[in-house]
Amino acid sequence: MTHTTDHEADDHFHDECGVFGIYGRSDAASFTTLGLHALQHRGQEAAGIVTYDNGQFHIERHVGLIGDTFTKPSVIERLPGDRSIGHTRYATTGGSSLRNIQPLFAELDGGGLTVAHNGNITNALTVQRELQRKGAIFSSTSDTETILHLVAMSEKKDILSKFQEAIVQLEGAFSLVALTAKKLIGCRDPLGIRPLVLGDLDGSWILASETCALDIMGARFVRDIKPGELVCITDKGIDSYFPFKAQEEQKSRFCIFEYVYFARPDSNIEGRNVYDVRKQIGVELANEEPCNADIVVPVPDSGVPAAIGFAQGANIPFELGIIRNHYVGRTFIQPTDAIRHMGVKLKHNANPFVLEGKSVVLVDDSIVRGTTSKKIVQMVREAGAREVHMRIASPPTMSPCFYGVDTPEKSKLLASRMTVEEMAEFIRVDSLSFLSIDGLYRAVGEVNRNADVPQFCDACFTNQYPTRLLDQDGPDNVRKLSLLANNN
Repeated sequence: MTHTTDHEADDHFHDECGVFGIYGRSDAASFTTLGLHALQHRGQEAAGIVTYDNGQFHIERHVGLIGDTFTKPSVIERLPGDRSIGHTRYATTGGSSLRNIQPLFAELDGGGLTVAHNGNITNALTVQRELQRKGAIFSSTSDTETILHLVAMSEKKDILSKFQEAIVQLEGAFSLVALTAKKLIGCRDPLGIRPLVLGDLDGSWILASETCALDIMGARFVRDIKPGELVCITDKGIDSYFPFKAQEEQKSRFCIFEYVYFARPDSNIEGRNVYDVRKQIGVELANEEPCNADIVVPVPDSGVPAAIGFAQGANIPFELGIIRNHYVGRTFIQPTDAIRHMGVKLKHNANPFVLEGKSVVLVDDSIVRGTTSKKIVQMVREAGAREVHMRIASPPTMSPCFYGVDTPEKSKLLASRMTVEEMAEFIRVDSLSFLSIDGLYRAVGEVNRNADVPQFCDACFTNQYPTRLLDQDGPDNVRKLSLLANNN
């Protein structure tokens, strides 16, 4: 039998990971399971939960969806304790081996430490080589393990000081949660590229990648963890530190693609509701790239909010002309060539009743390789559409992400090797337009993009990376860096 994963037949970036932590709540593992379930969109390949109880850490790590693994009573029974962290991850084919599933755990001189990480450490290979020269032995291919080794080799006296000394040696993107016998720790990189929020559940503190993980259990959103901030939660409460520099708040370069695609629409991140931003993106797109058409049709599900905004901005009827099959998982077993060649129809089906004879505007969040867009356009034409126009709710994706997102190498990104006109011809649409970078910034509430110091990380659109990429020296290291990003 042949297996195909979404990134072979799908035109989207694949998100990095989701992290969750809770302190001071009996049955912490059950709440961590709920939180990870809400964050399942951030990674569907594997997940792990670590709890602490009565002097002992308890660890469960499994390949598969949260609902297929951690909802079993026997699994939860093996995870006692009133404090816990969890992680759900996306990885490329072959990257879901148990040794790479987080949280990672190590028994150190000062006690046990477990860490879960969302993002990508862009100097991990550089640091790893130095650690190996000092005798460190790595047991995974995840850059997260670098953190454990740095903590282990620190000569500071207490675990919190060791942890702070470790993270200031890192570069890149990292929102992480860590657990010791007495502490729950949360931290964001100095630029705040990846999200991390603080919540409260009847006096129990929660750390999570998104607010939707708080909503599922009725927890109260307290605030976003600030760029460069480290919070330490104990029985005495919560303390805040800024180990990266003296100032208490860093300049944010939050990933703007979280608003375009990654985050769940019902989450609130950095003071903005994701659904509202995506609708506004559609309005900006309609203003910038109008189209004289009969109906606006989203490419489900990620194109829906932007398509609603586009329809409202253009005063064109919104219709669900493409229906998604939600019961096709990320890995679909295709037993025969005949079924395999159905491709995108396994996930999407056009509705001729809506499309026949119509001039259609398809709205999607992005085009990566162009393969799925091409198949969807063909499917809409075969359903009887008279014209097919496509509007993309982001600028052309020109460059790969080195901050924990699974993206193809630059040569495989359609926009890096074709003009917009050539892309339109490739996917066979009557017209194709993208939202401008300034339009995207306006949609998130900025007057314009500061070209000297952009307010967000937008490297996938502009090739302007906000941090050094030390591990990119030479083609071999580029490949290794990509492996690390996909394994995280």
